[in-house]
Amino acid sequence: MLISKRIAFAASAALLALSVGTAGAQELTLKIATEGAYPPFNNLTPDGKLEGFEIDIANALCEEMKAKCELVTQDWDGMIPALQAGKFDGIMASMSITAERKEKVDFTNRYYLTPPAIVAPKDTDIKGVTKEDLAGKTIGVQGSTTHFNYAEKTYTDSTIKPYPTAQEYQLDLANGRIDAANDDIIVVQQFLETPEGECCKIVGTIKPVPEIHGEGVGVAVRKGETDLINKFNAAIDAIRANGKYKEINDKYFSFDAYGS
Repeated sequence: MLISKRIAFAASAALLALSVGTAGAQELTLKIATEGAYPPFNNLTPDGKLEGFEIDIANALCEEMKAKCELVTQDWDGMIPALQAGKFDGIMASMSITAERKEKVDFTNRYYLTPPAIVAPKDTDIKGVTKEDLAGKTIGVQGSTTHFNYAEKTYTDSTIKPYPTAQEYQLDLANGRIDAANDDIIVVQQFLETPEGECCKIVGTIKPVPEIHGEGVGVAVRKGETDLINKFNAAIDAIRANGKYKEINDKYFSFDAYGS
């Protein structure tokens, strides 16, 4: 009888250990990359902490998915290759959903959509955002972005100067080394609110071209990771429905960054 009880206890203990192990194995653990140089969407503070709209959205999505997430920084130019190499599981770095990128990675549904704009010095003679308006001008833009692709294709009578980060073209614009810059209107507006940005003004906004600017900004993951895509999409829908998205949105913007 004693032996039977010992066997039963051992079996129960083994079953419990298996159950705990399985639960632990099912915990979703993710490493999410961002640039950390694109305020107000993602930025590194002087003490090395990540902050911004996308950082808050990432944390909200992870909480909704009950996932343990680590946010890391990655240079923009190497973002997709690093994802493909398995250095992290997803990208939340204001990466627009475009046909070209879809050949390399998969995307969730969008989590924001805002228009591009042209910014220039206050004393500029640039009157608008057309090819003719910017003919002969040097336009700064962050390289390997949809804004860079648009500028190269549209402003063929201008000099397009790529920069590794938004802060670098902003510095050159403030110091008079370029005539104008092209970026997301939110990034431009944030720049104008800084002491350096007092030099400049928004000349106008650009109507997004879906073939170039894409369908909005989504989370990028490796090809074929459908289950992860579904989890992210469900979480995006949930924070839109439960008010968490609006709470974060209103912390940064006076309008709905999700777009229409």
